[in-house]
Parts: sequence; structure tokens; C-alpha cells
Amino acid sequence: MLGDDDGFVPLSSADPSLTTIRDALPLAATGDLPTPDEASASRVPERHLSFAAPLERPGKLWGIGLNYADHASDLNEDSPTEPASFMKPATAATGPEGSIRLPPRDITNRVTAEAELALVIGQTCSNVDEADVDDVVAGYVPVIDMTAEDILERNPRFLTRSKSFDSFLVFGPSLVTTDQVGPLDELSVRTVVNEEVAAENRIRNMMTTPRELVAFHSKVMTLEPGDVISTGTPGAKHIVPGDSVRAEVERVGTVSSDVVG
Repeated sequence: MLGDDDGFVPLSSADPSLTTIRDALPLAATGDLPTPDEASASRVPERHLSFAAPLERPGKLWGIGLNYADHASDLNEDSPTEPASFMKPATAATGPEGSIRLPPRDITNRVTAEAELALVIGQTCSNVDEADVDDVVAGYVPVIDMTAEDILERNPRFLTRSKSFDSFLVFGPSLVTTDQVGPLDELSVRTVVNEEVAAENRIRNMMTTPRELVAFHSKVMTLEPGDVISTGTPGAKHIVPGDSVRAEVERVGTVSSDVVG
């Protein structure tokens, strides 16, 4: 679907060559994405739609740990001097209609949830200069990231395992293009659990900015359309079955999920 504040149309009704969201990512990065006004179909109001994840099968999933100094101090850890990167499998991702499914308690007994701003890559690229990052990013999505903290605390080498359980990354519900969001610095990111704000900070307080993260990781490996870089959280909250979790990213949107055992 392709939409704006007035409603949504099938993507292919605006451009028949675009049959999937992934097809549209390069156009979103270059600013050449068609608008709903150009579609042959009539808009459907958002309230009449139910959204799945904007990417049916995301590409490489990068996460960034301790990217806010306040979060590092909360965990009694030193702030890293360069991005504390990790990767998650695509099977960890679920959409806004999916639940956060906690693993059995004999595997982990302390899972935390955290809100984050994520960037979606739109152009195949490597060795990107920071000044050119806007030309390769298709847009932004809010995400909820989970960590099995007791597994991680046993040994920092267990980070990948602690982050990789099914449903440990909730996407959605829509990808918002960079021109719709505008400058990021003053925008806030909030982790909300059971309608209480557990953590909040502004993107300007990241130690490594979103642009810097894209440039940095493009020097590690080739980035491709559908790859995602989640930029770090202002803070996490321990969750249990029955909780409701929400990630709120100002001007980008919100995504919610219920926690089940």
C-alpha cells in the first residue's frame, strides 16, 4: 500500500511496475516515489485497514547497543567509543499484529523491551559518505526490540542468542519516507509499557547519529534495499505475559504489541 494522511491505495495502482514494498525502496530513497494522487485507485481511509509489517522479509538487521549515554549509565556500563553493533536474524521480525512471545522460563526469565527508531535502506551501497546518506535511506519505521538480559549477563558473547528469539523485533506499521519526517535531532523516542513511559530521550542525544550509523556500517559490508539499522534505545523495561508494549517515535509513528508466554 501507498498512503498519506488522507488514505491508502494499492502501490501498483500508482505504478504498475511496483508489486512489492521492496520494489519501491529505491524510489523512496531518491525521492521519486509516486504519490497516492497519481494512483488509478481511490484512497481507503487508514481506519479501515489492518497493517502487517512493511517488509515481509527484511534483509540484514543491524542493532546498536548503548547508543544513548543515559541508557549506558542505567546499566552501569561504559559508553562505547564506536557503534556497539550486533545482528539479528530475519526470523526474529514480526509485524504490528503479532505478539511478543516469551521463550520458556527455563531458557530465559528476564526479557526486556525497548523502543527504537529504525532506518530502512533503499539503495545498494558501500563506503557511503555521511553527507550522502540521505540518498540511500528509503525511510524510517518504529520498532520494539527485545533482549533476554539474563542470557546476556551470563556472558557478553551470548549477545546474538539473547537477541534472536522469534518475535524479538516488532516492526511497523508503515515506513515513513525521509522527506515526510524531516530533521531527526529534536524528535523523541519513547518506550511505553502498560501505558507508562519507561524511558524517553531525544535523537540528538545519540552518541552515534543515524547518518553516522549508515556510513559506518556501509564500510563494514554492502548495504542493500530492505536492510534495516535500528539505532538504539533510550531505555528498556522488563516485560512479562499480559503486558502491552509500545514504541513511540515522534513524527515516524508508533507500534504496539502484547506480551504472551
